[in-house]
Amino acid sequence: MKIHEQKSFQEARDQLKESQAALNALVSIYEEKEPSKSEGKLVGVPVVLKDNINTKGHLTTASSKILENYVPVYDATIVKKLKEAGASIVAKASMDELGMGGTNRNALTGPVHNPYDLERISGGSSGGSAVVVASGIVPLSIGTDTGDSIRKPAAYTGVIGVKPTYGRISRYGIIPYASSLDTVGYFTTNVADAALALEVLAGRDDHDMTSSYEEVLEYSQLLNADLEGKRIGIFKTVNEEVKDPIIKEGFERLEEKLRAKGAILVEKRMPEQYMNLIAPVYRTIANAEATANHSNLDGIRFGRRENGESVDAVMTNSRTAGFSSYVRARFVIGSYSLFEENQDKLFRKAQKIRRLLVNTYADLFKDIDGLLAIAAPTIAPKIKESSDLRFQEASFAEDHMQLGNFSGYPSMTLPLGFEDGLPFAVNLTCRPFEEETMFDLAAGIEECTGLAGQVKEVRA
Repeated sequence: MKIHEQKSFQEARDQLKESQAALNALVSIYEEKEPSKSEGKLVGVPVVLKDNINTKGHLTTASSKILENYVPVYDATIVKKLKEAGASIVAKASMDELGMGGTNRNALTGPVHNPYDLERISGGSSGGSAVVVASGIVPLSIGTDTGDSIRKPAAYTGVIGVKPTYGRISRYGIIPYASSLDTVGYFTTNVADAALALEVLAGRDDHDMTSSYEEVLEYSQLLNADLEGKRIGIFKTVNEEVKDPIIKEGFERLEEKLRAKGAILVEKRMPEQYMNLIAPVYRTIANAEATANHSNLDGIRFGRRENGESVDAVMTNSRTAGFSSYVRARFVIGSYSLFEENQDKLFRKAQKIRRLLVNTYADLFKDIDGLLAIAAPTIAPKIKESSDLRFQEASFAEDHMQLGNFSGYPSMTLPLGFEDGLPFAVNLTCRPFEEETMFDLAAGIEECTGLAGQVKEVRA
């Protein structure tokens, strides 16, 4: 479904309600349409928000028990931008608790189900936002991406997931996970809508000092799918680790079509000594920043309050009851790396290695317009069989999209094909603030795959 072929607020709301029993994608649904402008690029478009995005007067839980009753007194900047563009917020989507996870199993409301197979995961942490687009209910949903939290769910559910350049979209009003990695992004079913959405969401915001002054272009008006002479890097380090023959064959067919369109394909590899560093660096930095960011969720300043005989007891009891054991484990890891005696050997060392990874990654882009790789090495795992790989050793093919968060580069996932009726995808990354180039290349890829606008409708 294209943005300007959208359903009404009432139709989208009713279909969200009908599908909830099967998909479990939502935390809350708006009963009344809020006022929005009658003119703008998204007039009448129903939009779903990830539930870590503050909405004035509406429940915002980040899928965590500690925030189960939190109702913000202000709108996040992106909510204001959506309303000013005429969009209608219709629901808040489930997520892994506080954004911590890659399966969307770690939510207060339970796992989100993939519309292509209800026994499989949606991916996380923005799985709820992915599913409501993948099931054809809304044409646009908002998520956040800390380590591939938009792009991996997009791969598993057969939609487009966009993580723009760090600072391209304001994070003001977003409940954070890891501030140096978090990026606001979104899901659509086609590249043209993805380009249009960034026109609305991007721009400088004085409430967020990390937001950029970089000019916001009319991306949808500049869209050009011509690949003649474009230099596309093929990330062989990723693709060579993928074992699934159907996914590998799908990518090879895409390479043939890209060459037929005049693209110049260039093999790219990450030096072997860096391949096993992504997971531990991500785990150290993300958990440390999360520990600091969520220290205010203590039952005193924010969050549900449990009784105690002292302030310390109230905080301890509130955080014990309010966080799952999974999140508490991350806080233990983060706290350990932030202890004064550990900072040099853990947190600061991770920051230094991150810089080495970013510099090495940047070298790959010196002679290419974009870098292309298989997004995820498998189709979506089954819910009962899946586990969160952030606590386990994973392959480079599983973790490679985290490089986009380390570097801040714009990155997006596009559907590539199907295996036994389940989607698989490719990931495209470009240099900072070169979203125009990214959308152009993506439009050419989309022409090659012929998968624009695909959805899998699910009803109760």
